[in-house]
Amino acid sequence: MKNLSTFPEKTTLLNWLKEQRKLQIFNVNAHIHTPFSFSAFKDIPEIFELAQKENVHVLGINDFYTTEGYVQFNELANQSNVFPLFNIEFIGLNVEDQKKGLKVNDPGNPGRTYFSGKGLKFPAKLDEPFLSQLNTVKAETLKQVEAMVNKTQNIFESIGSDIKITMEEILDKYAVDQVRERHIAKIIRVKVYEEYATNDDRKAFFEKLYSGKASSADLNDNSSIENEIRGMLLKAGGKAFVEEDPKAFLSVSEVKSIILNAGGIPTYPLLADNAKGEYTDFEQNKEVLLKELKARGVYSIEFIPNRNDLQLLKEYAQFFWDNEILVTFGTEHNTPELIPLTVETRGHVDLDDDMKKLSYQGACVVAAHQYMVAQGEDGFVKENGERNGESLQPFVELGHAVISKYLSKQS
Repeated sequence: MKNLSTFPEKTTLLNWLKEQRKLQIFNVNAHIHTPFSFSAFKDIPEIFELAQKENVHVLGINDFYTTEGYVQFNELANQSNVFPLFNIEFIGLNVEDQKKGLKVNDPGNPGRTYFSGKGLKFPAKLDEPFLSQLNTVKAETLKQVEAMVNKTQNIFESIGSDIKITMEEILDKYAVDQVRERHIAKIIRVKVYEEYATNDDRKAFFEKLYSGKASSADLNDNSSIENEIRGMLLKAGGKAFVEEDPKAFLSVSEVKSIILNAGGIPTYPLLADNAKGEYTDFEQNKEVLLKELKARGVYSIEFIPNRNDLQLLKEYAQFFWDNEILVTFGTEHNTPELIPLTVETRGHVDLDDDMKKLSYQGACVVAAHQYMVAQGEDGFVKENGERNGESLQPFVELGHAVISKYLSKQS
């Protein structure tokens, strides 16, 4: 029995939990991207192969703008005895923040705001007008990427190169549901490496491609060279950059409405400190940030801890958890580098026991929400965005029962 709608009712589940002699805190990764957006993984089965090797038993799919990977993700989670969290990610725009020049969680673009939804309904369902809004954004994003592909091809021709790239080939070989700038960087790297056999020849070509600027990337590291290609060509200031049309962005309030309609928990991805210990304008004071998130009706945050110093992560994460804000952790895997699924902090420093516990408790809240919505009840947040109760603890306890039952032989 793996369908949460057919799980026992709440009291039965909690009583079952009390009867268990051994209770385990499971390893969690609540935010990973799959090839349905862009991913370090070649396919979804590879995710679960790595999960089994690393003993990760709770995984959250978190693709940009799409739930197309949910069905396969759920099937493989069932087969692998992994509890699935069904999430989604958006890039929204807060016009008021933009007018103020306020950098939120995109340090290069005032007002632009990454935003996730946690614990969406499964099977996924989105009503109108929300479905059309989402499809419009996806179509506009695709137009921008196609324009960048065409610009890149023109650059190749202008420097006398025979290399050819097309949207059709990217969709055929490298993308599943969407094409993003990372796919362009990947096909460029592959084509250049096919055309030139030695690193000296590759370096010479990249220098020509970069208008005389020498490549400083490690040419034996795919992630390094693809990131450099993005920075040199595809980001603002690059010759192949195409600015997004405003129609490619929903407002943050529209993003929230889509998430709520899909049954999820609106969640703010918190950058926290960078390698220099710097924070964005929006995040630099955690007390002010807490008040602002509550004022905006946001009761859930997430971290990608490999960006953060362990001690600073602990300071921020524990502060928000102690103030009854849901906290989750993940790795993204939204770059070419295949890092471990096990969540680490900056410099490959492991989470300590307190943060491992908090990570699991956060996943329990999302699991409880998924279960309650599947049962036809209000979850951690109601469909109107209001919070359901003031305490995290009842959701932690229920979610622990849900995950433990799901992963037990009795399910």
